[in-house]
Amino acid sequence: MHPRPFGQILCVLVVKVIGTKLNKIKIKRMFSQFAFPLFEQSIKEYHIIDDVYQPTLNPYTKGTIEYLLFAKNWVDTVQWHYEDIIRDPNIDPVAALDLKRKIDASNQVRTDMVEYIDSYFLQKHAAVQVKPNAKINTESPAWAIDRLSILALKIYHMNEEANRAEATAEHRAKCQEKLNVLLDQKSDMFISINDLLTDIENGDKFMKVYKQMKMYNDDDLNPVLYQNKK
Repeated sequence: MHPRPFGQILCVLVVKVIGTKLNKIKIKRMFSQFAFPLFEQSIKEYHIIDDVYQPTLNPYTKGTIEYLLFAKNWVDTVQWHYEDIIRDPNIDPVAALDLKRKIDASNQVRTDMVEYIDSYFLQKHAAVQVKPNAKINTESPAWAIDRLSILALKIYHMNEEANRAEATAEHRAKCQEKLNVLLDQKSDMFISINDLLTDIENGDKFMKVYKQMKMYNDDDLNPVLYQNKK
């Protein structure tokens, strides 16, 4: 018998994170290098059991940024495997529908957690004196961190394929080429995210957070849902 569905686990996780004040620990300016090993740790620990229904075992103290980053990547990792499962051509249609709803719930939690990370940065830089000529970035720091979390997953799984013993030499070589590109992207993202945070700390850029509005999950915004309420 499986533990609670992951959607329920996500809801519990979100409530716990909401109810906990993020601490004000000092993190060195190289935030990307601080976050990425937490993502790698989450991915590695997930794959010990490798089951989307397994409980989340976050080793960090609730209320810390480490806890939030680990939890964020765990959500991403479970959703990665949801996406694998739903692409099974032989999946039962009923199971596929249930899985699609789990993916929708996971997407909502993923968005919420990005906004919690942005709240951390807003709080951390609340006292910064923004310069008159400061500019806004196209995305907030947390959405850039979200992309870094997904990149960690891509690197992990592409490395698996590049070293899969039963795969052909050609397959492994192609995957190694792709892995090299992902590692290059990782280096570039480290630089760009750190530069963005430095600009915010120095007042050269300012944060403006737009709360995401997932219309398809809202009974009042999705026409299929609100028409069924009539």
